[in-house]
This record gives sequence, structure tokens and C-alpha cells, in this order.
Amino acid sequence: MRVLVSDPIGQEGIEILRGNAEVDIKSDLKPDELVSIIGDYEALVVRSQTRVTAEVLEAGKKLQVVARAGVGTDNIDVDVATRRGILVVNAPTSNTISATEHTIALMLALARHVAQANASLKAGEWRRNDFVGTEVRNKVLGIVGLGNVGSEVARRALGLEMELIAYDPYIAEDYARNFQVELVTLDELLKRSDFITFHAPLTKLTKEIIGEKELSLVKPTVRIINTARGGLINEEALVEAIRAKKVGGAAFDVFDTEPIISSILFEEDNIIVTPHLGASTAEAQAMVAEDIAEQIIDVFNGEPARYAVNAPFISAETMSGLSPFIRAAGAAGKLASQLIDGKTSSVQIKYDGEISHYDTNALKAAVLGGLLDQISEERVNLVNANIVAARRGMKIVEQKDTICENYTNLITAEISTGSESVVVATTVIRGETHIVRVNDYWIDIYPCEGYFLFCDHLDRPGLLGSVGKITGDANINISAMHVGRLKPRGQALMILLLDEALPEKHRQQLLALTDMYSTRMVKL
Repeated sequence: MRVLVSDPIGQEGIEILRGNAEVDIKSDLKPDELVSIIGDYEALVVRSQTRVTAEVLEAGKKLQVVARAGVGTDNIDVDVATRRGILVVNAPTSNTISATEHTIALMLALARHVAQANASLKAGEWRRNDFVGTEVRNKVLGIVGLGNVGSEVARRALGLEMELIAYDPYIAEDYARNFQVELVTLDELLKRSDFITFHAPLTKLTKEIIGEKELSLVKPTVRIINTARGGLINEEALVEAIRAKKVGGAAFDVFDTEPIISSILFEEDNIIVTPHLGASTAEAQAMVAEDIAEQIIDVFNGEPARYAVNAPFISAETMSGLSPFIRAAGAAGKLASQLIDGKTSSVQIKYDGEISHYDTNALKAAVLGGLLDQISEERVNLVNANIVAARRGMKIVEQKDTICENYTNLITAEISTGSESVVVATTVIRGETHIVRVNDYWIDIYPCEGYFLFCDHLDRPGLLGSVGKITGDANINISAMHVGRLKPRGQALMILLLDEALPEKHRQQLLALTDMYSTRMVKL
């Protein structure tokens, strides 16, 4: 496997990757340069500088995972990655404390005019009276976004004896109460807060969540801190409010465009700016690098990533239990696709036995991946299974039953085209996949790599000899055989494992045999 690291990350992560993959470090790539080389890599590691656009993702024919060494993924086109079955992972907790401490540092710096006083004194001025600050004790801190960083900010603000309120429509009141935080509306937060700090992701809903209208609600002494993402606050509106003395001051660690060395924010003495330093501590850089490196290796090994942005979370324990059945589910889909003609209209998947207790998203994705493997170059996995199925007009139905009569566990896939359907059931025995049912026939074959000849026929004496003569005339060896039948001298299914694919002319000879109903070559 090859990994491209296009933004600087901690050496600790590089060493982990190099122990498991070939790693190329190429920083400051221009967009066209990245597009031209990304096709050679299975993984891409970025921070906030590299923009992983749709063009990059389309060119990444081998890409399995894009890893963001940090929290925000707004520099990655996650929708396109999802459609292409490319996993996007981040490291949302590794830099939590560093971002939290930087937020507190900026809040205190705003309260005591630290940056301005430092610049003034170094310029040869002694202006004590110009830098009279305010205590944070007993002040109201409004937190927009009570996630990982917001919660840690709340925890530390309690130690500073602040009153805490928060706006987060996706947080339960019980959770907020654990941090002694009162949940309020955004308007109420703006009206009551002495300090406002932002810890929300940048989305369509949160972009410029604070503009001219919202700033008209705040106290004229309010201080605003943004260490989350650029674009949450309308910068022009904020500067105008500060100039009109409707806002007391602000501190920004993040910007609409990065890197940036010129901004309207830089023009105001009451605004402190830092160059995206929230995660810039030695400890955070090491943990982030290690975190995303370990997730990349997990993906390469077919294991779940801890922090997948565009896939449902599946714990390592759950995945460990499901792994053998993922292979079995894929085999069911792959076999069914070769036993049926026409466009698939519906897929019904039934899980019997102990596996019915699990989250079966991974198994559903495996069935669909196997089903589409023969007819599409599109990668189908846990990331994009539902999207691919919907785009192809497939109706997916899942059923679960804790009771399984014949086996401990059973996965049954019924594929329909509208005019016909095929049923394939698989199970796991001693850690290996076994195909145990095809339509109405209960069988037991091990789907090793090779060619299988499926023959529907009447169970009668002499037919097997006729089949053997045709394969012998074709100079093709039969290495294994299984026959399932509904009743003696009734309809039966013969499955032959061949060393090579049977040529079409010999398959036609089989079809010409008396009582031979159909034949299909299948490759597993």
C-alpha cells in the first residue's frame, strides 16, 4: 500500500505508517500536481491546507481512505468521497485539550488586553490606564457547540467561576447539566453572554451563523472567540460592529481562507489573531499523527476506523465478530449476480441466528458489493452501499430472526429482477465461508477461487457420465462435485468445480443433453 502525506504531520505518525506501507511526503502540492499523482496511492493524509476536491477524488482510482490530521473536514469533499466509496477519517479527540487551552488563553488575553499591551510596551509606551481589563469571574460564557472542545472549555470555565450557557440543538439537556451548562436558544445566548466562544463545525446550517442581525443582539462589551472554523462569523459584520463599539473585542484563530496574511480582521486593535494554533502543541501533533496513522492501517487491514466521518460506527469488538460473515455475505452477492439475468430491482437479505443481534450494515454492504462486483467498476463498501443501491433503483429489505433451524448463523440473499429471482444462502463453519443453499436446493460447497459449473437437470441415471464426457472432451478436469436434489429422479442441481472455464461450445453441448434445463459458468 502507498500513502501520500501532503501536509506536515508529526513524525510519530510517519513512523507508524512506514512500518506498514510505503510513504511519500510531498507538501505544498499545487492542485493539478496532486491530481496528477493521486492515482498511485491508496491513502491520502492532509491537514487544513490541502483541498481534497471532487477532481482529486475522481483521480484517486486506488484511494481507500482520506485522513484529516485534525477535526474539521470542510477542505474535503465528503459527499464525493462517499459516492466513490472512499472512507474519510479524522482525529476529533487528539487535539481537544490543546484547542481548549488555546480558547481559554484567547479569552483571558481579550479580558486583559494582553496582546495590545505587549505591543504597546515593546513600542516604547507605558499606557497602563489604556489597558484596564475585566475579570472573567462571575461573567456569562456562551458556548456555541457543546461537543468535545466545547465541553472541555465548559469544564475549565467552571474553575474560573463563570456562569455557563450554551447553544447546541443536538445536545441533550442531561448531558449539558453534567457540565453545569444551561441550554438556551442562540438569540438568548447572544443577549446574555459576556464572552462567546465557538466550537461548531462549518456546515450549510452553521455558515455565517453570526452576522449583522445576530450582532445587533449582543452586549456592547461582549468578547467573541472563534477557534473552531473560519466562516462561522461574518468577518465584515463583526469588524463594523467593533468599529461602532457594539462589540467589545474578538479573537480569531481560524479564517475563511487559510493560510492568510492579510484580512480586515488584522486592521483592528481590539481583535487578536493567531495563525490556526488551536492544535499546535507538541502533544497534540504527536497524538493526531498517531491517531490517523493507526486508522489508515486499520482500513488497510479491513478493520473499522475509530473516527469514520462518512460511515456508520462499528466497534472493533463488533467487527471482530462480523468479519467472517462479511466474507460470507460477499460470496452470496457474488454468486447470485452470476446466476441471474437482467437488472436487479430488489434485494432481500435475511440474517438468522446470533448475527441478527449485530448491526448488519457491514453485511448489507458486503452483499451489495458482491452483487455489483461483476457488473460495475464502482467500489461498493460500507461507505456508499446505500447510495449505490439507491442510484441503481434497488429496493433493499433486511429481515432478522434470532432462530436458525439448520445452522448457528445464516445469511440469505434473494435477488429479484421483476421477472425472476435467485436465492443464495451462506454460513460460516470453522471460520470458513460455505454456500449452503441455492434456490430450493440445500447444498454445501466451499467457494474457493476457481470456476464452478451450475447445471439444473433431471436426476436420472447416465446424465453425470454424459457431462463428464463433454468436460473430458474439452480436456478440463473436474476437481470436485456436489449434487443436490428435491427428490429422487426429480429436479436436481449439479455443481462441478473445474480447473478451467468450460468453453461456450462445450456448454452448449451440455444444454443439448436430454433433461438438462440450464447451465451457468460461475467464477468465485
